[in-house]
Amino acid sequence: MQRLDPRVCYRALSTHDERFDGRLFVAVTSTGIYCRPVCPATPPRFENCRFFATAAAAQEAGFRPCLRCRPESAPDGPGWRGSSTTVSRGLALIADGELDADDAGVDALAERLGIGARQLRRLFQRHLGASPIAVAQTRRVLFAKRLIHETRLPMTEVATAAGFGSLRRFNETFQQLFARPPSALRRRGIASLPEGSAGDLGVTVHLRYRPPFDWAALLAHLRGRALAGVEWIDGERYRRTIREGDDAGTVEVAHRADRHDLAVTIRFPQVRALPAIIGRVRRLFDLGADVTAIGAHLARDPLLAPLVAARPGLRVPGGWDGFEVAARTLLCQQISLSAGRGLAEQLVGLCGRPMPAGAPGLDDARTFPSAAEVAAADLGALKMPRARQQALAELARAALADARLFHPQASVDETTARLGALRGVGDWTAHTIALRAAREPDAFPASDAGLLRGAARRMGRRLDPGQLDRRARRWRPWRGYAAQHLWADDARSNAASATARNGGEAP
Repeated sequence: MQRLDPRVCYRALSTHDERFDGRLFVAVTSTGIYCRPVCPATPPRFENCRFFATAAAAQEAGFRPCLRCRPESAPDGPGWRGSSTTVSRGLALIADGELDADDAGVDALAERLGIGARQLRRLFQRHLGASPIAVAQTRRVLFAKRLIHETRLPMTEVATAAGFGSLRRFNETFQQLFARPPSALRRRGIASLPEGSAGDLGVTVHLRYRPPFDWAALLAHLRGRALAGVEWIDGERYRRTIREGDDAGTVEVAHRADRHDLAVTIRFPQVRALPAIIGRVRRLFDLGADVTAIGAHLARDPLLAPLVAARPGLRVPGGWDGFEVAARTLLCQQISLSAGRGLAEQLVGLCGRPMPAGAPGLDDARTFPSAAEVAAADLGALKMPRARQQALAELARAALADARLFHPQASVDETTARLGALRGVGDWTAHTIALRAAREPDAFPASDAGLLRGAARRMGRRLDPGQLDRRARRWRPWRGYAAQHLWADDARSNAASATARNGGEAP
C-alpha cells in the first residue's frame, strides 16, 4: 500500500492543504470517523490520528465517513487508482458494477483480469489497503451518500442506484455506519424540494477534480467534434444524448472553477444506470488524472517543458462509449476531422435512434447508434469507400461478440494489438481507440500528422513515426498526455497561422 508519513500527513491536515485532498484520509480513533484533510473541523491530536491512502481502507478498518467534510465528494486520488496496472483495471471493473450483482464475487473479477483470486486480494491490500469487496462496498455507500446529500431522489431510488439489493439492506448499512437512517442525512435545503425521478426532474451531482483543470481545452476538443443532433456546446456547457440499454436520456456538464468541480445534470429513466453514467462523465473529462505529477514527469524533456508550462491543467479527453469512439475514429482515418465528423453524422442519421417524443429542447435529436444497430444497417448509403463500410460493419460485429473489446487489456501493447487485428484498424486507429476509449494513458499514435508536426516544430527538424516513437519512450507511462500537449500546440499554431493569413482576424 502507498506509504504515508504520519507527520507529513498531520501537517497537511493541520493546514487543511487542498493539494492532499483525495490523496489521503485521516481517521480519528477518539470519534471513530474518517475525514478528508480539508475538513473544517478542528484537527484532532496527533496521537488520535490514523492515516489511510483510500476511503475503502479507512472504512474497512472500522471508521465511518465524516458528515461534515463528506469523503465521498473528494477528488479521485492516486491511492484510489493504485500503482498496479492490475489494480487499476480491477478498480475500473468495480466502478462498472462488476461486484454489484448478488452472484458476483472476487473469483469472477480475478478471472476477468487473468489472475487468481488470492493474488488479486493481495494486490488490493498492497496498493489500496482494502479488499476488492471492501472497495465495492465503500463505493456503494459513498455513492448513495452523495445522492442523499445532493439530490431529492426517493430513498428507494437511491438504494437502487447505488447497487443495494434491497431497501432493507440499504437502511441496515446506513444504520450500522452512521447510527441513523439514510433520510436523516438529507440536507435541509434538499429536503425542501419536491421528490422526483431522475428521468422527470433530473439529478445533479458535483464531481470534484484536483486542479489545475484546463476546461477551455476540453471544451475546444468537444466543440470541434460535436455531432449535430447528438451533442451541443451551449456557451460553457456541454450537453449530449445518451443511451444505456434500451433507454435514452441526456447529460449536461458545466464547469464550476471556483469549487473545483463539474456540475453534472442527468435525465435518465433508470436510476440503476446513474453510476455507469457518472463513470462515463469521469472518463470523458479525465477527472481522475493527477496532472501535476504527470506534468512534472513530462517537463523533464526540454521538448515538452514549455508546453506543460503553458497548459499545466491539460487533460486527455475520453469518449462517451467505447464503440462510439471506435466507430468515429475509424471514420476519421486518412481524412480531415470535419470530413470524419460529417460521416459520423451520416451514420447517426442512418441508424441512430430518435429521442423519445416530448424530450424538452431535443427536437430531431438522436442517440449515437449501438453496435447492434450498425451491424444490422445497410451502410451502402454512407459516402465512403466500400472497404471502409465493410471495416465499420466488422467493427460492430466484433463489439457485439466481445463486450470488453474496448476495455484495457493486460498492457497497452496487448490492447492495441488486439484492436489492430480487426479489419481496417491500423496502428494509428488502434492507439487512438486505446487512448480515448480504453483510457490507456500510455497509448501513442506516433504516425499522427499533428504529433509529427508538433514535434518537428519544437525540435526544428522533421521526424518520421519511428523516430518520434523512440523519442516518446522517455515519456512513458504517460505518452498519451504528451500527445495531448503536442496536439494542443499544433492546434494553437494552426490557429495563429490562419489568423495571420486573414490579416490578423480569425476566420
